[in-house]
Amino acid sequence: MNRAFSRKKDKTWMHTPEALSKHYIPYNAKFLGSTEVEQPKGTEVVRDAVRKLKFARHIKKSEGQKIPKVELQISIYGVKILEPKTKEVQHNCQLHRISFCADDKTDKRIFTFICKDSESNKHLCYVFDSEKCAEEITLTIGQAFDLAYRKFLESGGKDVETRKQIAGLQKRIQDLEAENMELKNKVQDLESQLRVTQVSTSPAGSVTPKSPSTDIFDMIPFSPVSHPSSTPTRNGTQPPPIPSRSTEIKRDLFGAEPFDPFNCGAGDFPPDIQSKLDEMQEGFKMGLTLEGTVFCLDPLDSRC
Repeated sequence: MNRAFSRKKDKTWMHTPEALSKHYIPYNAKFLGSTEVEQPKGTEVVRDAVRKLKFARHIKKSEGQKIPKVELQISIYGVKILEPKTKEVQHNCQLHRISFCADDKTDKRIFTFICKDSESNKHLCYVFDSEKCAEEITLTIGQAFDLAYRKFLESGGKDVETRKQIAGLQKRIQDLEAENMELKNKVQDLESQLRVTQVSTSPAGSVTPKSPSTDIFDMIPFSPVSHPSSTPTRNGTQPPPIPSRSTEIKRDLFGAEPFDPFNCGAGDFPPDIQSKLDEMQEGFKMGLTLEGTVFCLDPLDSRC
């Protein structure tokens, strides 16, 4: 995992793994807002975003608007931004989508992180005023990311590439089954055309019933459109019904049900989250960069 801890590389984590794995760590902060950025990482990227949002807050403050307070809940499942009183979730940033986190090493108040939006896939920079807890929050996010990545590997993340290959083979089998079914239909059409040709070339006025044509083994060719009533009964009971076409499609060339790699064991993932696994793997591979930088570059930036 590509992590750059910058000045924090010699520091230890702030919390026990159990606190972030089984619960969450709450922090109170003021939310300056979020803005779109072009890159997922970079000190200059977050510095420009912080200055932009600070300027916007100065304008709103001059109009009598206050900076909204929020509660941050950090765990291995992500960083939630909630309204403090109602506990309504305003934003839910999953850890594998967070690529960069930085705090202001000058006043210990401002911190920010970049997260990829789940719907638009745009990179958004979130900026907070944390009342002298910026560095601690940054380290907590870094620790949560590290624990989440380990949990992802333990729960099957290592097998994502193997699952992709199996899914490709599964798709190939389905294509072969469809091709086989198409060939069967063509053979049946040719047999039907042959029967029509034989009837049309028979002597005029002939009413002698013609016995069904047989194959080289003197067997009557199987016809899927045969009516069940033509099959004799045994011991006064009806024979088992002929499988429908939909049931036949669900079986492969050898009469067995197609192998489903996602339902072959209790520990396997269903196919509806395969894309989610791919996304998480990509996010964790990018890693989380933690940095301390200077955001307060002029008097305008000194206070929100």
